[in-house]
Amino acid sequence: EGDPHSVIEAMVIAGYAVNANQGYVYVRAEYPLAVSRLGTAIEQARAYGMLGKDIFGSGFDFDLEIRVGAGAFVCGEETALLASIEGRRGEPRPRPPFPAVEGLWRQPTLLNNVETFANIPQIILRGAAWHASLGTEKSRGTKVFALAGKIRNTGLVEVPMGIPLGEIVFDIGGGIPGGKKFKAAQTGGPSGGCIPASHLNAAVDYDSLVELGTIMGSGGLVIMDEDTCMVDLAKFFIEFCQDESCGKCSPCRIGTKRMFEILDRITKGQGREGDIELLEELSHQIRSSALCGLGQTAPNPVLSTIRYFRDEYVAHIRDRRCPASVCATLFDSPCQNTCPALVDVPIYLDQIRQGRYRDAYLTVRQANPLPVICGRVCDHPCESKCRRQQLDEALAIRSLKRFAGDWILANQGQFPLPAPARRRDAKVAIIGSGPAGLTAAYYLAQGGYDVTVFEALSVTGGLLAVGIPEYRLPKQVLRSELSTLEELGVKFVTNTRLGREITVDGLRAQGYAAVLLAVGAHADQKLGIPGEELEGVTSSLEFLRRVNLERDMRLAGRRVAVIGGGNAAIDAARSALRLGAREVTIVYRRRQEDMPAIKQEVTDAMTEGVKFIFLANPVSCSGNGRLESMRVQRMQLGNFDASGRRRPVPVEEYLELPVDLVITAVGQAVEADSLQGAPQVRRSRSGTVVAGEMTLQTNVDGVFAAGDCVTGASTVIGAIAQGKQAARSIHRYLGGTEDLLEAAEPVRVATGPIIEETLPRQSMPTLAASRRTRNFSEVELGFDEERAVAEATRCLRCDIKEQP
Repeated sequence: EGDPHSVIEAMVIAGYAVNANQGYVYVRAEYPLAVSRLGTAIEQARAYGMLGKDIFGSGFDFDLEIRVGAGAFVCGEETALLASIEGRRGEPRPRPPFPAVEGLWRQPTLLNNVETFANIPQIILRGAAWHASLGTEKSRGTKVFALAGKIRNTGLVEVPMGIPLGEIVFDIGGGIPGGKKFKAAQTGGPSGGCIPASHLNAAVDYDSLVELGTIMGSGGLVIMDEDTCMVDLAKFFIEFCQDESCGKCSPCRIGTKRMFEILDRITKGQGREGDIELLEELSHQIRSSALCGLGQTAPNPVLSTIRYFRDEYVAHIRDRRCPASVCATLFDSPCQNTCPALVDVPIYLDQIRQGRYRDAYLTVRQANPLPVICGRVCDHPCESKCRRQQLDEALAIRSLKRFAGDWILANQGQFPLPAPARRRDAKVAIIGSGPAGLTAAYYLAQGGYDVTVFEALSVTGGLLAVGIPEYRLPKQVLRSELSTLEELGVKFVTNTRLGREITVDGLRAQGYAAVLLAVGAHADQKLGIPGEELEGVTSSLEFLRRVNLERDMRLAGRRVAVIGGGNAAIDAARSALRLGAREVTIVYRRRQEDMPAIKQEVTDAMTEGVKFIFLANPVSCSGNGRLESMRVQRMQLGNFDASGRRRPVPVEEYLELPVDLVITAVGQAVEADSLQGAPQVRRSRSGTVVAGEMTLQTNVDGVFAAGDCVTGASTVIGAIAQGKQAARSIHRYLGGTEDLLEAAEPVRVATGPIIEETLPRQSMPTLAASRRTRNFSEVELGFDEERAVAEATRCLRCDIKEQP
């Protein structure tokens, strides 16, 4: 379409080289613009004497003809294409003889794609050495890709062979729109394969792509983000190849059909153990026995997605869950499916819309026993999947959850208790009162068990109590949630540390039938730099613990540097401002958009006056016995890491920051001595507890583990999900037959109009920035009824599959 004369010129040269007098350009009928422009170019070439008889007096005759095909995908195979030009059905034939010996009308035939031909004039003009200087040793020259999918800049791009995939995606394509994460790139069209984020540094050439399980193909490059289901993608491509199969050989005709049927079952929640292995076996059989390239490459999407995204297949088959929220049979709504605790978001939003605030609170608590806490500190992954953002902005799901709980406290004084269950004889000990421990305690107590929670600190709540500042999570809010558990009969014992006052064996001897380890991850990772031991260098966990427990702590006039980019770093920085620090600076080794902290928290920190130095990393702290300064090295972006982010690499540029307090927040781990009272429990190399993926049971009978001590540092809602899973497993271990968390399925009907017109998201009222930094008063003030109802009205009710 863009440069037809380059193809015409190349075909004339090729014809002259092999003494051919007739050329054919095969174009699919779906490309009328290409047919029109190529036809015009051929007429122009004839008019200038570049086509036809005795070209330029050379005695050489050559002409071109356009053959428009019906568009069967199999005609990408050379012998099928030749059959189509001859007017026969596009079917491949066995080779040899190859087309170069016996091709079109049984004559020797030179066959190439238009991109190959288009390179010939440039090679002749600039020389073979020029062409060889581009690309890699085995893949010379350039390649044109049709960049498409979830990427900012789409279209045709020409790049040298061997260019890293990440450069195409991010430097040329502009990256992924909407703040989404890169997930994979599909090369080679429907019979190509997927390349995951961990291979963004891979060279894009023929050999490298084959090693990665894909092919170059005709140059299609489709980019996928986190919202792509890889199982559904494999099903789409295998269905396409099955539909396009010419049917001549049974491996392709029948094999791809069987593969599609298996994938279709999996995406509908009907997958079976062994399906993954069956798909792999079928793929290898089809690859080795199919007649042509279509059948031989058709399994590529399946094999590559199994190779790199096997966990998604397992989630579909074992858990009946689609992590990307694409396979609609497996979930009610994307927001609920994305919530680790599976809170029924559309139902409680609809209840708020109707003014049924108490019911909304109960709906949330049914799946999450800490709704008022989560309404303030949850990282709300549900909002990232909200389909409303395709129209305007995602719903304020977390804020509405908070509203429902706050309304109960404001209007009824306390949270309603669940109906009492039949009391059971078994006693359960839970060690740790963080979100995982509290969640397990709630559901086990609700189920009738005698539950005691042991906490090493002097206060209940774990990191909720000492790791999150009051301006985000007021103490009275935490206390109100804990009071519900106490009224359910949960007993809390503080200042009791595992390995000091209690042991697992001792608890079992006291009659506890099961023990849950929920000790969290309370050890800060070290920077590993000189001067880290100086007075004035502390960890974020230690700093925030002091902030929450010491009422008279002050930092008046101090210059503070915080190292890290997560929520703990932001919490520490904003707390330091409130304690009177003269200057607070966050030093982060990556870019702002790479920060794992909640985006709104970062924005609020900037509003309050926290300074940021990005692409910088501390290399030393210095001072005469006490911290006086910190040396920081500038970084630049290098290759991509396994997460798909560019890895920062140091450059020879340094900053000297005069500081008298450095707070490190570069990660958390399980304390080495936190499990001294459970020496038999197996731990991983990183120090986390090894527990069954489904049961959360450790290698010790009757001992379970949940939360950050199993997963490593995670989120509040992630720990809550683990607590639910542990409660269910403990219940089954103790002989429970019914599902401890079973709840009636709500009636899903539209109780009001679904508004698809643009409606702006309700903004959260906040304390003025000038007033925030003087105290620890809560920053977000919460929705009033008018805002809450207006926001809930924006819900599209994705959970209703069929509108009445």
